[in-house]
Amino acid sequence: MKESFAGWNVKEMVDYGILGFLAFLSVIVIAIGIERVWFYATVRVDDYKDKRKLELDLHRRLTLVATIGSNAPYVGLLGTVTGIMITFIELGNTSAVDTKAIMVGLALALKSTGMGLIVAIPSVVIYNMLVRKSEIIATKWDIYHHPATEGAGYNRLDTDF
Repeated sequence: MKESFAGWNVKEMVDYGILGFLAFLSVIVIAIGIERVWFYATVRVDDYKDKRKLELDLHRRLTLVATIGSNAPYVGLLGTVTGIMITFIELGNTSAVDTKAIMVGLALALKSTGMGLIVAIPSVVIYNMLVRKSEIIATKWDIYHHPATEGAGYNRLDTDF
């Protein structure tokens, strides 16, 4: 007997809900990553007189990427725990023990954790790359505005680094 809620299969609701949410989070990370890479490629440090304004612009939306990267495994784990609970409920509602059904139910429940890791690992990598790139640009601002010796500053620092 399949557990249902208002005519919906609960296991499918959990699968589509958790996996859909994780897919949505991955799209957000990819979109922010593309936008930030474009911004970092086009930013001109000589346009900024105040380093604090530059740092605000460089770090925009990075907290969201870090939050997604650190919490995606927990969202996946929530799906796994819920899937295992549903499998045990279905097992308890049947009179015959079907080992194959139990193993399939548990294996399908684990895909949420896998998807959470698939979202989290690239998110953390993207976050670290973006933070490093922003640090490089901030250092270029320092070099441009405060050269170590006269004539050591660059005229333009928006070239490839």
